[in-house]
Amino acid sequence: MKPLSLASALLAVISGAAAAATSKDSQSTVFKPPQVFKNTNLVHIVSLEKNYVKEQINVLVENVSKEPQSDYYLPFSSDQIARVGGFEVKDRKDTNAGPFFSAPTEYDPNRLTTLAQFRSDIQYFRITLPAPLKASGQQTLGISFYYLKAYRPLPAAIKQDEKQFLVYDFSIYAPSAYPTLKQKTEIKAASSSIPDYTKITEGKDEMPQKQGAKLTYGPFGEKPAGAVSPAQIRFEFTKPVTHISTLERDIEVSHWGGNIAFEERYALHHLGANLSAPFNRVKFAQSAFFSPATMALKEIRVPLQVGSVDPYFTDVIGNVSTSKFRSNKREALLELKPRYPIFGGWNYPFTIGWNSDAANLLRKTTAGRYVLKVPFLEGPKQAEGVEYGQVKIRVLLPEGARNVRYYTGVPDSSVIDTSVGLHKTYLDTLGRTSVTIKAQNLVDEFRDRDVIISYETSLFDTLRKPFIVFGSMMTVYAAAWAVGKVEVGFARK
Repeated sequence: MKPLSLASALLAVISGAAAAATSKDSQSTVFKPPQVFKNTNLVHIVSLEKNYVKEQINVLVENVSKEPQSDYYLPFSSDQIARVGGFEVKDRKDTNAGPFFSAPTEYDPNRLTTLAQFRSDIQYFRITLPAPLKASGQQTLGISFYYLKAYRPLPAAIKQDEKQFLVYDFSIYAPSAYPTLKQKTEIKAASSSIPDYTKITEGKDEMPQKQGAKLTYGPFGEKPAGAVSPAQIRFEFTKPVTHISTLERDIEVSHWGGNIAFEERYALHHLGANLSAPFNRVKFAQSAFFSPATMALKEIRVPLQVGSVDPYFTDVIGNVSTSKFRSNKREALLELKPRYPIFGGWNYPFTIGWNSDAANLLRKTTAGRYVLKVPFLEGPKQAEGVEYGQVKIRVLLPEGARNVRYYTGVPDSSVIDTSVGLHKTYLDTLGRTSVTIKAQNLVDEFRDRDVIISYETSLFDTLRKPFIVFGSMMTVYAAAWAVGKVEVGFARK
């Protein structure tokens, strides 16, 4: 017992020392941006007009250090950083300049960041200026990003014909890692019906000023770095809160068929208020004659590329015939009606697909390379907007495609993984070259962004499959002929 007690005590001492060292190291890894900038003037615009939140921060920053600086930091809470997407920064004075590089900051190079993150509860996006800003120099930044799963319904459950209200929690002061000399915040709700919102008094002024669906807080005087003023707004939202947790998008390129085939698989969820009573279809059908505003998702509109043909729409049960496709020289629109209206808390997984002439999306350059240009997102386009949690795009190129290069216009901060591999399909020998791109936290406003893929292929690669098919058929015929020449029977003596 004595050696065991001694070992236990020694182990406890070692564990305590290790915990103390870990705590000390964790505290030392809490990151704080150097105070080398100040925000001279800032305008914070929060749009609640769709079922995701869009925030814009237009700020004039000044370098207050004696050395040129190129890294500007924007703080987020640990909860916000997991839901933020589409983060982009541009020069407000130069609209032709491309987006600045921006990415979440890594706290610990060894990725042991849990304790440091929970102690500070603040994480940062680092914005790299295109050129270092000299001492006392100024730069105008236009920062935009989106929050997914940003609302909570209040009340959480309502009747089938009742109005839906959503709540959004925010800070009246814009997030900033630097002192701000002057700022104001504008909130744009989805409707002018705003029964509850936070009111404050700054000096002798009562805020916010309400004009229809718009609330304005400020202007405010100087505020220190990291200043926060919690606030809340509750507003009417008479549309579905559509969230797509996963989208798997397959694009298959065929040179022989001159065709590009698309297939998309959706896991759709309604994040609005649940029904407090069982769904009444008779009551829903009767109300349809009056076309009242409803939170139920009744139809899905999917604009496609001009020239798209052969669409189909299926769900977990099978083919859904309640769809309509309109195609002409100006548009191609697929209108879908789910099997049932989708209310808050309900799910609806479904699949759509279509074909498109390769001549509309695929080009061959003078250097002999093929260039494919397709939209990163097509999918539903709804008045209330659509948000995507996870997006996986897989492009299957012809067999033998090599020297593959690809580019996407989606913000780098949303792209989490890219890879080039092989995928074997029917009658393939080597397998098709596949390009896979995974992204997270996107919204339908990125429908205009493209995926551009260039690759090379030879005449031998193009003719490989026909030769293999021809050779296989000839082998079968030769084998059949040889078998037919074999005499089977009993010879007479």
